[in-house]
Amino acid sequence: MKRLVLIISAAAALVACNSNDNNKTTGNAPLTDSLKQEALKDSSNFTTINWVDSTFKDLGDVKLGQVVEIPFVVKNTGDKPLIISSVQPGCGCTVAEKPEKPVLPGKEEKIVAKFNSEGQSEGSHTKTVVVTANTKPFTQHTLTFKVNVTK
Repeated sequence: MKRLVLIISAAAALVACNSNDNNKTTGNAPLTDSLKQEALKDSSNFTTINWVDSTFKDLGDVKLGQVVEIPFVVKNTGDKPLIISSVQPGCGCTVAEKPEKPVLPGKEEKIVAKFNSEGQSEGSHTKTVVVTANTKPFTQHTLTFKVNVTK
């Protein structure tokens, strides 16, 4: 009898732990850095994505000193939550914001790059933002935008 109670208790503890782990990736709260890194290691939780409006944007002319926002819309086309672990701009003139919560299957979110043309030379500039996420077949995606800085 004691053995049966012990087995039932252990099973209940395992179910509770698994249930709690699932809440971490279903959009209930922002993810910690360690959970983001774990998501990149476990390919059984990888998903697929679609960049709704392209991974390249030509912004045309931008006045020197102007700050412009460049939204990139991503859709989770898989069946697992999408976890964007990092967005890395290619230079100091660009910053990027990402969703901190998982993107549920079928849902869309935005990654917003902000380009500051202050201090940039006149002419054409091409900038990148590298997105790292739990996606297949690749975990890294390069977003690119082009601007022409004018006076």
